[in-house]
Amino acid sequence: MPFVCLPLRVANRLPRTACCYCLLFVTYLIAALLGVIQGLTEFLPVSSTAHLLVAGRLLGYEDPAFTVMIQLGSMLAIMWLYRVKIAAVVRGLPSDRDARRFALMLVVAAVPALVAGAFLADYVQTVLYASVRVIAGAFIVGGVVMLLVERFRPAPVVLDAERTPIARAFGVGLCQVLALVPGVSRSGATIVGGMLMRLDRPAAAEFSFFLAMPTMVAAFVYELVQVQASLVAERAAEIAIGFVMAFIASALVVRPFLHLVRRSGFAPFAWYRIAFGAGLLALFPAG
Repeated sequence: MPFVCLPLRVANRLPRTACCYCLLFVTYLIAALLGVIQGLTEFLPVSSTAHLLVAGRLLGYEDPAFTVMIQLGSMLAIMWLYRVKIAAVVRGLPSDRDARRFALMLVVAAVPALVAGAFLADYVQTVLYASVRVIAGAFIVGGVVMLLVERFRPAPVVLDAERTPIARAFGVGLCQVLALVPGVSRSGATIVGGMLMRLDRPAAAEFSFFLAMPTMVAAFVYELVQVQASLVAERAAEIAIGFVMAFIASALVVRPFLHLVRRSGFAPFAWYRIAFGAGLLALFPAG
């Protein structure tokens, strides 16, 4: 169990039982904090992966198995929020043309990232995830791109995410490939891609939520196979805490995010990205 160690001068003054309880408390507290970070950032254009990597490094808690399982919490949260739509599509697949078109739209949009991920996953996880400079640079460049797209985006012609033309959906899917780079953000790449494909801001955001479902399911299955040996019974409590917190945070953030986008656009998130990336470069100057 990846306990976060207390300072020795503190631990040495505590009875062994008390020290163990303190370690458990700190571990569970960090699990809850990382779950909240995952939930709050998964569907915002700010990269949950990068936030978890940085938070894990700062807290001394870097565990791929835990990360995979709390991402499941976010995935189930978005599916819960759109459960009525999902049920309608599933029921309508045999006979409803709109349901089949909606499913095809998501499959076509998901394919580019899934294919790229199958070939590049090892390089991304072993090389790019280890580089703070890559993460910081992706944050800053992504923020600048978001500001430029906000300022110069083409006039929207798609106001309903569910009615996105297949060709435009594929274009958004191509943009999602960029999210393999930590710090780019899956939601950020798909939202920017949506605006470039002439989706309205709220439609681009909601399309990003829809596309998250097949993409996150496929990524979860792949990553679960990679880390299954690390999933042991002793880890159940901290994983459950992180999972629940990620689910709750994700479920709570989606609606306010859409409201903010309708009112203010994506500029606040762009400036946050630029500031966060600059902060990373200052905090980890050696990369």
